[in-house]
Amino acid sequence: MAIAELYSGTEAVSTTEHSLTTDTAGPDVDTTDGVFQVWLDLSDMVAGDELQIRIYEKVRSGDTQRIVYQTNLVGLQSEPIWVSPSLILMHGWDVTCDAIAGTITVLWSIRQVA
Repeated sequence: MAIAELYSGTEAVSTTEHSLTTDTAGPDVDTTDGVFQVWLDLSDMVAGDELQIRIYEKVRSGDTQRIVYQTNLVGLQSEPIWVSPSLILMHGWDVTCDAIAGTITVLWSIRQVA
């Protein structure tokens, strides 16, 4: 099985939920099949910042896209690299970041096992 970096970038995340797959306001829909893991460098976070990370997916291809995983990180991160669980995604998924407080520059990578 090959491992690849499907998407990567840098984003100044503010109060708009931002899609990492399309680099626009999200969530959006990606139908690439695989096992995915999200890597975020959150070394820009400081006291008072709050970042919400969401992963969306559809149960079946015709279904509604819903949140399958969500976490909120607050303040300076003692471990500045955050890694999501590995998820099998295929029907209409996305990864988003939203700054609930502050503006946070996030360096990110979505990695795929195909």
